Amino acid sequence: MFVLLLILIVVLVGLGFINAIWWVAAAVLVFGATRHGRDRGGGWTRGDGSDLGDYRDYENSRDRQDRWDRRYSRRHRARWRREDRRDHERRG
Repeated sequence: MFVLLLILIVVLVGLGFINAIWWVAAAVLVFGATRHGRDRGGGWTRGDGSDLGDYRDYENSRDRQDRWDRRYSRRHRARWRREDRRDHERRG
């Protein structure tokens, strides 16, 4: 995607020597591409599809990890053991 956009921008700049409106079109594309990159979370993407510095993904994974840690922390283990013991006593 990035390579195609870069080629298109180069072609439009080349056409700008014929008519100046093509330089305006190239500038609009460059502006749109840089704004789109910033809106996505910080930069262009690599060819393999992974983001460079996408903070929102990091934030979401950090929040999921925090919820997991709160839910399955040590203080809840005693409650699980009590519930398991009660279940075992009921069955046995």
